[in-house]
Amino acid sequence: MKRRSFLKYSAAAFATTASTSPLSQSAQAATPLEAAQIADALNPGGVRVAGIRMIPVAGGKYKVWTKRIGSGSVKVLLLHGGPGFPHDYLEAMESFLPQAGIEMYYYDQLGVGNSDVPDDPALWTLPRYLSEVEEVRRGLGLDHFVLYGHSWGGILAMEYALNYQQHLRGLVISNMTAGIQSYLRRTASLKAQLLSTESLAKFNTMEAAKDYENPAYTRIVMEELYPQMICRLKPWPEPVTRAFRLGNEKIYNQMQGKSEFEVTGNLKDWERWDRLKEIKVKALTIGSNHDEMDPADMRKMATLMPNATSAICPNGSHMALWDDQAIYFRHLLAFLGSV
Repeated sequence: MKRRSFLKYSAAAFATTASTSPLSQSAQAATPLEAAQIADALNPGGVRVAGIRMIPVAGGKYKVWTKRIGSGSVKVLLLHGGPGFPHDYLEAMESFLPQAGIEMYYYDQLGVGNSDVPDDPALWTLPRYLSEVEEVRRGLGLDHFVLYGHSWGGILAMEYALNYQQHLRGLVISNMTAGIQSYLRRTASLKAQLLSTESLAKFNTMEAAKDYENPAYTRIVMEELYPQMICRLKPWPEPVTRAFRLGNEKIYNQMQGKSEFEVTGNLKDWERWDRLKEIKVKALTIGSNHDEMDPADMRKMATLMPNATSAICPNGSHMALWDDQAIYFRHLLAFLGSV
């Protein structure tokens, strides 16, 4: 049976049985409030769905996927990186947070993973994504919660803290500096440190020509740079390779640009160093010695926020939650326990 025919048949069958099913009869007899508790437009009522909820965003036009794992008084909403990567690479969290009595929430930002993937460039902006985080918070009923942001998610987390700080119990900024210029200084330095003279010359020539699609450019990034600054494990964990495979390149290109080392997208002028002093909630910055974000910047950020501390993973890179895991989660769990 073709997919369209199956969907039409399913809709007709549901319409036929709905009026006679026990659930439908109870819903018809319920008050409006009770009916809302039985089901809503996006999530079936009375059905166990492994903590998954679809949340309306962008004024209700689209929906994003969320999943709750564990339970506890400390609730953590996880903001993944990219822009344009799904939540998958954060799955290391499942081995640590629930066991510590912490309630964690994944969510795939609009345009990636299990969420809606509209083809609308007007959606891929920082202000729109900031509004989305607040829509997700309200949709999940979270308040006095901890917001965790990794990489691009760290940008979102800082923006959220500057605009909606009243809802936060704590803030974690992982592997993200407070401005694009400091990021570019660090990546330029790493290129010179990590590449051979020959590779660096080729790489710079291709970047000057904006020859980002050149297979030689991709090879240097994926084989010589990323294994040293993104994730130092060999091989990479499957959730990391899965996130790369499922990324939305259109979002990345519009917001970051076509190169990891030249920010040409709409984030190119983002700087928040002078506003960190406004973030007064208890905060933690986590950095790594081999990261594309300068660990010195991560320490500096903590000194500029009135109630923040920093932790540096000595053997980690951008994915320190994988390649310096024991140190990373020791610091993260200690912070979560303190809030």
